[in-house]
Parts: sequence; C-alpha cells; structure tokens
Amino acid sequence: MPHPPGFGRLALFAGSMLTLVAALLSPVDSISDNVMFMHMVQHVLLLDIVPILFILSLTKGLLRPVTRRLTRIEEQAGPLAHPVFAVAAYIGFMGLWHIPRMYDLALEHEWVHYLEHVCFVIGGSLYWWHLLSPIRARQGLSGMGAIVYMAVTKFFVGMLGIILVFAPHAIYPWYEHHPHYWGLTAHADQSLAGSMMALEQSLIMATALVYIIFRMFNDSEREAQRRERYDDAWARYREQLAQHRP
Repeated sequence: MPHPPGFGRLALFAGSMLTLVAALLSPVDSISDNVMFMHMVQHVLLLDIVPILFILSLTKGLLRPVTRRLTRIEEQAGPLAHPVFAVAAYIGFMGLWHIPRMYDLALEHEWVHYLEHVCFVIGGSLYWWHLLSPIRARQGLSGMGAIVYMAVTKFFVGMLGIILVFAPHAIYPWYEHHPHYWGLTAHADQSLAGSMMALEQSLIMATALVYIIFRMFNDSEREAQRRERYDDAWARYREQLAQHRP
C-alpha cells in the first residue's frame, strides 16, 4: 500500500465502532426507552457520528481493492446513487421515525426498533458518503453544491427539532404513560430532545462546512503543486532534447 492510513485513520475507525457500541449496547439504549432526550442522542449517534467517523477513517488506498466494484454498484443503482436521493433518504427516515405512531411502535416492538436503527445507519452513511468519500470523483459534490446539499437537509431536520421544542403538548403517548426520570415531564423531555436535535444539526453543519472548505483549499494547493512539478519536468525534458540535438 503506497500510502498507509496511519494512526489518525485508525483512531477515527475505533471512534466510529465505540460510538456504535455506545449507541446500541450502553445505558444510552436502555434509558432511551423511557427518556426521549436519550433516544434522540441515540438517533444522532447512528445517523451522523458513526457514519462520519467511519467514512473519514477510509482512504483511497484502503478502498482501492473495491473501488471498481463500488463504481459498478453506483452505475447500476442509477438515481439511487444520486445526492438528491441521499438527501431524501436522510430527511425521510428522520421524518418517518418521528411520526408518533412509528415512534411508539419502535419502542413497543424490539424488531421495529432494530429496523429503525438500520434505517438511520444506512441513511446517514449514504448521506455523508457523498460529502466525505475519499473517492472524490464518485461524490460529485463540491463548492456550492456541497453547501446547498447540507443546507437543505439540515434546514428540514432542524425544523423537526424546532417543532418538538415548541409543540404545546407531548406528541408521543409512550412517554406520557411511562415513568419520568430526572424530574422531567413528558413535555419537558420532548422540548429538551428537540433542542438537542436542532443544536446538533447546526453544529454538524458548521463543522462539516469548515472541513469541506479546508479540503477544497487543500486540494487546490495540491493540484497547483502537481501542475508545477509537471511543468518543471516538461521543461527539463525539453532542455535535454535541445542538448542532444546535432
């Protein structure tokens, strides 16, 4: 492997796996059955944090053995591989699983809860792949395209959080009919969860935009250096040709 990933990439991968464990096997999962705020934390971890850390842990070198296969999958997927579909899936899964009946079903039935987790991981991975994939030619998002891509998504998901914050009453019957923890009523718990969602979406968007802009400048600098090396090599080659002419 010409460019080994290094300890930084290993730390990002380990972070994604630890976050996944925290979301599914730690007290976050058990407490989320009775505290909406913790359930929202679980959603955020699966939808954003786990996919972001995992994708950032990848490099072109690590993906080289499967790059052609990924390309074929994207070609065969057609519209499903387009960024618009990723936005629709991200927003759609968040909206679907926050419909009161679907939300309560996930808490009532374990297999539905597992399905919800799978939807969030798939939706988040697909969404962040278009932004953070190390295979730049595959994502097709840069500059204003990436900014619009994020702004549209975070606006709609952020609005969902705002709705939860300012709803005049508790939306989800499950929490009204189960024990309350930490002195929170079902309504206060819902408002806290909505605030966390809206804040997380804003922070994630701001951080991702900074990263994308930094990467754009870094790529531009590397491209300029490559052109400079090419021009220097071409100039030396022309000098050598001129020296060997009779």
